[in-house]
Amino acid sequence: MLTVVIPTLESERTLVGTLATLIPAAVAGVVSQVVVSDGGSRDDTLAIADELGCDIVSAPRGRGSQLAEGARAARQPWILFLHSDTRLDEGWHREAASFIERLESRNEADRRAAVFGFVLDDYGFSARLLEAIVRVRCALFALPYGDQGLLISRRHYERLGGFKSIPLMEDVDLVRRIGRRGLVYLRARAVTSAARYRREGYLRRMARNAGCLTLFFLRVPPRLIARVYG
Repeated sequence: MLTVVIPTLESERTLVGTLATLIPAAVAGVVSQVVVSDGGSRDDTLAIADELGCDIVSAPRGRGSQLAEGARAARQPWILFLHSDTRLDEGWHREAASFIERLESRNEADRRAAVFGFVLDDYGFSARLLEAIVRVRCALFALPYGDQGLLISRRHYERLGGFKSIPLMEDVDLVRRIGRRGLVYLRARAVTSAARYRREGYLRRMARNAGCLTLFFLRVPPRLIARVYG
């Protein structure tokens, strides 16, 4: 019932772990297709994807373009958009299947989408602080980011116009169109790599993310925001 779409770019270090969390879902019959939408990797990303049986498509570099291209290759009625450095909790597919079945039984598949809880694969206060900030942001502003995944029916996704081919904030742009009432927060967690935060510093990265979000709401063109994001 489900296609997983994963945008990649030089993702060899994290892709195996991400794909491994999908195996139980494939065995259970929940996931029947995985599409890797690559933006021009030169490492072993594509070899890994091919070896593990993924469908591979190429797209212009940028998550918006890559996610949109991956969605066009989806064959199943539901799509899970997932970042290449994010691993889903054990048993996530049972909750996802329950969510899908519940919406279809109520004829609400065209009105709701789901995201997972945000967790970093890091210890320490800074990681826990960022997780708390994300929970507050989601509660107050209904703005989950793409590293929380997005589970949505293909028909609903297409009705909303899908991901736009913008270099940044494609996730915020889409969840705003879904709307607060259309978002469901699943109990299962999406465990995301903290490598960027460790490399750049938590405070610096958090400030940069907050600044980019502010610029987006001030209607600064995404191509300019991308320069700030780096």
